[in-house]
Amino acid sequence: MKVYKLWQQMSDTGLNDQQRAMFWNEYFPVEKDVYQQILQQQPDVIEGTLEELAQRFGLENPVMAGFIDGINESIKTPVELEELEETSPVRLEIDYQELYLNMLKAKAKWLSGLDEWDDILDKETRLDIKRKYAREGTVFKQDTPGRNDPCHCGSGKKYKHCHMRQDQAQELEQNQE
Repeated sequence: MKVYKLWQQMSDTGLNDQQRAMFWNEYFPVEKDVYQQILQQQPDVIEGTLEELAQRFGLENPVMAGFIDGINESIKTPVELEELEETSPVRLEIDYQELYLNMLKAKAKWLSGLDEWDDILDKETRLDIKRKYAREGTVFKQDTPGRNDPCHCGSGKKYKHCHMRQDQAQELEQNQE
């Protein structure tokens, strides 16, 4: 069986809510420890077979596959997770700015708040990444006028007395298609 499939079974399949919570509560400190090691060493590339990397970080093979799943969007060439076996060569070329952004997106404060980031990204860079994250999460309202706003056609009438019904009918038509 492929190692990533084992990780999926360990982390989700057949677990009730309490078991799932216990599993993740045990995993997160392990994940934090691995990230601390990586951030302290700041390697450009982490290479080896899945089994070698698991041994290097003190993990079981499926847990290493799970770790790779978590970091996969932050490396320059993503790993084909479904194909992972113990002897599969793994190359993790980490984009540290992308990694920090992805930690923010995952709301993983225990990872994005690590002191080790101080030696990798200066405060200004981290602040810029946080601003980028905030912009990505911001939802902008469409430029649709309110009921009592002037109509967008320029007639001078209120929107509700001019084009509101026509626009609502068009929107309803589009939603039905």
